[in-house]
Amino acid sequence: MSDIRIATAEDQILLDKEAKYCSYGDTVHYIEPPRIFSRCEGSYVWDTEDQAYLDLQMWYSAVNFGYANPRLNNALKQQIDTLPQIASQYLHKGKIELSEMIAVDAKKKFGLDGRVHFNVGGSQSIEDSLKVVRNATNGKSLMFAFEGGYHGRTLGASSITSSYRYRRRYGHFGERAQFIPFPYHFRGPKGMTKEEYGSHCVQQFARLFETEYNGVWDPKVGQSEYAAFYVEPIQGTGGYVIPPMNFYRELKHVLDQHGILMVSDEIQMGFYRTGKLWSIEHFDVQPDVIVFGKALTNGLNPLGGIWAREELINPKIFPPGSTHSTFASNPLGTAVGLEMFKMTNEVDYGAMVMAKGKFFLDGLQDLQKRFPIIGDVDGLGLALRCEICGPDGFTPDKATLDYMVEEGMKGDMVVDGQKLGLILDVGGYYKNVITLAPSLEISYPEIELGLKLLEQLLVRATNR
Repeated sequence: MSDIRIATAEDQILLDKEAKYCSYGDTVHYIEPPRIFSRCEGSYVWDTEDQAYLDLQMWYSAVNFGYANPRLNNALKQQIDTLPQIASQYLHKGKIELSEMIAVDAKKKFGLDGRVHFNVGGSQSIEDSLKVVRNATNGKSLMFAFEGGYHGRTLGASSITSSYRYRRRYGHFGERAQFIPFPYHFRGPKGMTKEEYGSHCVQQFARLFETEYNGVWDPKVGQSEYAAFYVEPIQGTGGYVIPPMNFYRELKHVLDQHGILMVSDEIQMGFYRTGKLWSIEHFDVQPDVIVFGKALTNGLNPLGGIWAREELINPKIFPPGSTHSTFASNPLGTAVGLEMFKMTNEVDYGAMVMAKGKFFLDGLQDLQKRFPIIGDVDGLGLALRCEICGPDGFTPDKATLDYMVEEGMKGDMVVDGQKLGLILDVGGYYKNVITLAPSLEISYPEIELGLKLLEQLLVRATNR
């Protein structure tokens, strides 16, 4: 095991400049000294010393299709040479065709007419969705969201994100969520199957509407004080928690009974991360609004947006100027988004992701059998989780996972004669979960390599 890594002289100069000139408000240094990277390709990034790291988090699922994906890069280059920019009040082909692609797909899957509205990223699109929801519900500003949920750090998005630390210093600006327990079966009551626990959580939520004195429902007029329920079908920052398959179907029934909209936040789990275009597709429900971002452009250009039912977003109810961004529906982003859809439609992309995900999950389950500190593993497609615990296999152990992350970033593990580092992401309610989001283009040998590197980290953690 190596000692703490020392920054090179060149890197140290840059780090000193960063310490003096850069805001720390937009970044987090998880390791010291922070790495400075110089290039990327496929599932790998290289630091300034040309040390390779296998990346199993892919920019928080923004780079679903691999770093420097040649096909998507070329789409961006071609757009730069034709129509690289145009003011958002003017039309261009890419915006119209990408909107059509998303809306036609939603009609086919959910049986609902709808429209697409673009913005520059996930948090900004959450803000737009809040406007759509409030507008459609006569200005209601209260929302339901989940414990463990994450929707962004703009003012509106942080108000429906369960972590108080993201809004503690800024107060509230209208919206505010009531946070509802998510069916986190591994840490739920014992003695229930996963499906039974899902139903139990829905029943506890439905109880809020039994009487006016539970604070959310006026039975005399049949109205709720709450406008919408914001859901991540699979929790992202919360630790890639995968709910029971019956959960959303039963939850949506309660919402429909009480006139509450369901907004599906697909920013992290959309674009085939779970083996389907939208992760909500796994659960046999019709969302009212879908919010997307990140992997739409494979991280090459900031572009996100929303799809909403026609009744919520048609020009009569949501007229021109309801929201605006100078860079919304920009031609570079829509060109990459269109090419992404073409690429994933040419093969059964979902089946490919599900097969790779099963292979990876099988490997994680094998590691779980051999290392007692792995309390839980689960996955859907290539959204996978590995929960690091104490010797009892249950008590959260953040310190051990932090150690594993730091060891992975030393770049000193050796597999088949190749020296490598491993990039992992940390999530979960107790920050003890490895949230694995590898490139969807990852090869089977690279999955095997990732499992071998994880094994080495687990050995180090167990023997330290």
